[in-house]
Amino acid sequence: MDQVDLPLRRHSVFTPAPCALPWIQVAPGAPYFQTETGAAWHPIGGNEAISWAELDGLFRRRDLPAVDRYLGDLAQQGVTVLRLMLEYAQVRHRYFERPAGRFPPTMVQLWDDMFALCEKHGLRLLLTPVDTFWTWLHWCHHPYNRANGGPLADPSQMLLCVDTREFIKNRLAFATRRWGGSGALFAWDLWNEIHPAQGGDAAECFPEFIADLSHHVRRLELDLYGRSHPQTVSIFGPELEWRAHMPLKEPIFRHPDLDFATVHVYQQGTIDDPADTVAPALDMARHVRAHLAEIADGRPYCDSEHGPIHRFKDKKLNLPEAFDDEYFRHMQWAHLAAGGAGGGMRWPNRNPHRLTEGMRREQGKLARFLPEFDWLSFRREGIDVEVAADGAVHAMACGDDRQALVYLLRGDAVGPDGMLDRQAPALVVRVVVPGLADGEYRVTLWDPVAGEPRERLLAGSHEGALRACVPAFRTDLILAVRPAP
Repeated sequence: MDQVDLPLRRHSVFTPAPCALPWIQVAPGAPYFQTETGAAWHPIGGNEAISWAELDGLFRRRDLPAVDRYLGDLAQQGVTVLRLMLEYAQVRHRYFERPAGRFPPTMVQLWDDMFALCEKHGLRLLLTPVDTFWTWLHWCHHPYNRANGGPLADPSQMLLCVDTREFIKNRLAFATRRWGGSGALFAWDLWNEIHPAQGGDAAECFPEFIADLSHHVRRLELDLYGRSHPQTVSIFGPELEWRAHMPLKEPIFRHPDLDFATVHVYQQGTIDDPADTVAPALDMARHVRAHLAEIADGRPYCDSEHGPIHRFKDKKLNLPEAFDDEYFRHMQWAHLAAGGAGGGMRWPNRNPHRLTEGMRREQGKLARFLPEFDWLSFRREGIDVEVAADGAVHAMACGDDRQALVYLLRGDAVGPDGMLDRQAPALVVRVVVPGLADGEYRVTLWDPVAGEPRERLLAGSHEGALRACVPAFRTDLILAVRPAP
């Protein structure tokens, strides 16, 4: 069997590879990310778990070559980041502590190997310390349960219990000391899907809880490394509407200690159980734009979970693969065009529980498009693009006074299978893009199906509005507007 050259690490601190990855930071003055060397960086990837098939070979080093090949394939397809939980509590042999406060050598080795492989392939991790979903459902088995020798009597007090807080901070401190010096760590999702049920059915504790974890990690990173990784806290998006009477938005979008905002965008009835591939994209764009409006300081925003969760988890059904790939593509571009960083991060919600090869190809197309823009000077806001066509064409867009990004998605060509008809009669579409300074612009028509530019046009902006004509439009198209060279 092939071997991976990764030495068994038994020392107390993980040592990054000699050619270490640059750290990721929030771009100064722009709602996106960059490397510490000043290159634009975008989160392209999805959610993974250490017990799912693709990464299961890490445990006890059962098949490191398979994991190595998988991560290498992801990197070659344009993936830049994986979102992972330090423990995945769906199964009982991936607890990061057992008993509470003790870090099993097999799990430490697993993460040593994961960081080394990510450094090898240039991948980063959005890391969250606790799998709150399965911890709640499998509480009877969890090491933090007082019945198992842990500090907590009931998970409804997880955000409030002083003793439990110390265990959580100790876990974060261990991970920070061992792997925090690696550029493979993109950012900390300090708490996965923070929820009132974890705070005694109240959200008033959220700001203090977040501040305590944030200060704890940041102080330690500054002491050890002289700098710190970006931080966020995620929330299950529907809760923002279901519990609109609770103070949920302030800590998610405006907490002074967090560097970027993340939401799990599971719109009920469209994204979580889609009947077609158009409505979910419109809802993704609507949510991104609404969430950006909640941010007061221009910090980056991205969806870090979405997918057909109700269809898969509750109905026990798979979306047809071709449908799912198109649904994925439309939402990816809607997320980016509405102003999100990257294309959003899918939770597979499929059987087998992984993204399809088609989805990976779509991520590669997104990666090829990104150099079309100057992201580090793009101070985008949501904009309303006027569309004129002999048919229903939706526009999702963001822009500033120098650049604009528009995603056109056809709404009148949905077939009986819920997918767009690629043989539908072509339309001539005229668009008016507001907000651009007067002058000459290059408009790149990017084909998201082919993953390549279709045409480059010149168009002028006069009195703050650019007018352009898009010929032969059938399904979906990206317009990248930049000053003419």
